[in-house]
Amino acid sequence: MGFLSVIVAAIAGFAFGAVWYMALAKPWVAAANIDVDENGKPKGESATPYIMAFVAMILVAGMMRHVFALSDITTVGKGLVSGLGIGLFFISPWIMINNAYGMRPFKLTLIDGGYATFGCAVIGAVLMLL
Repeated sequence: MGFLSVIVAAIAGFAFGAVWYMALAKPWVAAANIDVDENGKPKGESATPYIMAFVAMILVAGMMRHVFALSDITTVGKGLVSGLGIGLFFISPWIMINNAYGMRPFKLTLIDGGYATFGCAVIGAVLMLL
């Protein structure tokens, strides 16, 4: 059952990311300085980033499940709050560091850090649902 919960949570995190970045596509593309075609789609788009993102979601969900088991996190509420904390206090600061050294706009950090924060909350809640 643990493997299934990790896969479902990874799918939920990935789906949340799709909604997040569709809603914030224009500001994200501008902040990330991505070249786009006449339709506003990134030039040279490939499936590779999506595959890598899904694999990353599996890794994050798997490690979150492991940490939750060690920490006796057993309810949806605790999973959601713990996931929120992981995204906000572990992943988002790391994104901020990378973007700061890369001289990227802080807006990019807010968009990507927001996804990390709320995406981990979604993953944490789903892990505790199953």
